[in-house]
Amino acid sequence: MTTRLPSWFRQEIPRDVGFIKNRLKEFENSGLNTVCLSARCPNINRCFEDNSVTFMIMGSNCSRNCGFCAVDKGRLNPLDLSETYNLALTINRLNLSYVVITSVTRDDLPFGGASQYARAVYLIKKINPGKKIELLIPDFRNQPEAISLVVKSCPDIIAHNLETVESLYQKVRPLADYRQSLEVLRKVKNLGFAGLVKSGIMLGFGELREEVIKAIRDLRESGCDILTLGQYLAPSERHIPVEEFITPEQFESYRQEALELGFKAVYSGPLVRSSFHAREIYSKIT
Repeated sequence: MTTRLPSWFRQEIPRDVGFIKNRLKEFENSGLNTVCLSARCPNINRCFEDNSVTFMIMGSNCSRNCGFCAVDKGRLNPLDLSETYNLALTINRLNLSYVVITSVTRDDLPFGGASQYARAVYLIKKINPGKKIELLIPDFRNQPEAISLVVKSCPDIIAHNLETVESLYQKVRPLADYRQSLEVLRKVKNLGFAGLVKSGIMLGFGELREEVIKAIRDLRESGCDILTLGQYLAPSERHIPVEEFITPEQFESYRQEALELGFKAVYSGPLVRSSFHAREIYSKIT
């Protein structure tokens, strides 16, 4: 097991610490959750400085038990219908031009809470016309009605992360299914979604190179347009340990392999996360 971070993980100290603190206070006062805080993202300071944030709807507790994730697993509260209105107002107040919205997985809700995503997109567009919206959705247990609700809301990007290679799913995502996640992406395309489809994979769980290439190929064949590849970092000692730190050169090799398969954009590197630099990636290919 490897625990010490290699030199390429060093980051600059934020230029404006006061701004970062104020941004954190904004989210605390709004009552909204962010994956930046809940998932203990290593890029939080850089994203806040760039006026970027990934909101997390449907509460702060998840119904799944993925071994890599820092999001809480606890009591699942009823859906807060005012959450989406509050979200739209907060986006307006912060003057965000590009919005990324994800959620906890809520297997307890009808259609996995897909209606909350659709409601969020509708209100954001109504209150913030012209904003670009990226959704990072759970698998909704591959329910066609749920995926259709999200597609019909017409965001600019729909993402669903594969997270890891097929052989490690039982270890990393025991309540999810590799083929089901691929099918979710395929359904998004087959339902006539006019936007871009995106997915991401974390590396460092002990996967083999040929397994990563197979996962990349499977994603492309499922209709994925944008791919992110990043290093897994264990949020705590209770989570799955890091087996290997992938070098920047290895990440670049995977990027080249993916581009040759026909992806429109590939963002690959140790600190890459699925929503990191999302606005820049979108602007480069549209």
